[in-house]
Amino acid sequence: MEYRSLNSYLRHRFGCKVYKLSLDAGLTCPNRDGTLGSRGCIFCSQGGSGEFAASPHRPGGGRLSIADQLELAGKKVAGKIREGRYIAYFQAFTNTYGPIDYLERIFTEAITQEDVVALSIATRPDCLGPQILELLSRLNTRKPVWVELGLQTIHEQTAAYIRRGYPLPVFDRAVKDLRERNLETVVHVILGLPGETRKQMLETVEYVGASGVQGIKLQLLHVLEGTDLAEEYRAGRVPVMELEEYAVLVADCIAILPKNMVIHRLTGDGDKRLLIAPKWTEDKKRVLNTIQKKIREKEPL
Repeated sequence: MEYRSLNSYLRHRFGCKVYKLSLDAGLTCPNRDGTLGSRGCIFCSQGGSGEFAASPHRPGGGRLSIADQLELAGKKVAGKIREGRYIAYFQAFTNTYGPIDYLERIFTEAITQEDVVALSIATRPDCLGPQILELLSRLNTRKPVWVELGLQTIHEQTAAYIRRGYPLPVFDRAVKDLRERNLETVVHVILGLPGETRKQMLETVEYVGASGVQGIKLQLLHVLEGTDLAEEYRAGRVPVMELEEYAVLVADCIAILPKNMVIHRLTGDGDKRLLIAPKWTEDKKRVLNTIQKKIREKEPL
């Protein structure tokens, strides 16, 4: 079974190897600053899922500029890339949750870098007000802007358990607003959320596939130190998936997605310094090989 991988899509679109460089804008989240809650989503690390971003701090104190973060992150992949380009990826926390003038400044700083071919912004569907949408639309006329939405699940009981903080119609509205402005949209889905059946996980993936968005990230649930999920796991209330089980599920997910949808991620990584479970995810090569094998074996629907 074939699918449209991110790597092949990027090569076709930009004509070269393209790497994502993760950035930290120094923002927070309504699920952490007291607006909706103070502890974040149950699975979210203290770094707001931005542990792989370039360090935003100068050795002697103070914050690095976005341009400096890009330069630092670029040096880390310099040995892997020749004559390639980059996507500036605002990853940590909620990257449209801040003063509009500050957001315009940092996004513009990123998008005007010569080696940056696109801007990718991770955010929440409930943090896309009219001013933000207008800003993203303007930036999109200069270089492609991708908006990454954290949906995780369509099932309200699970959403309440993980403390997502918004109902499904908010996601639907955000997708509609982004589509109207021709902003490419990538949706994050977590597979293996506590209490969800295989059928429910596939229902979420099918819903995303029918929503009209351009891309999806399939993320295995990781249990990370310092999260409330870790406490639930240690109390025996959170089972984690085995590699074979997960690989089969991913193949089934891809089989029900539109053939032109870009699969941005098949599993994701947990920071090894924080990872509690599943430990098999530390062997990334084995994980990806197993998933690819199941995808090849899967008959198209």
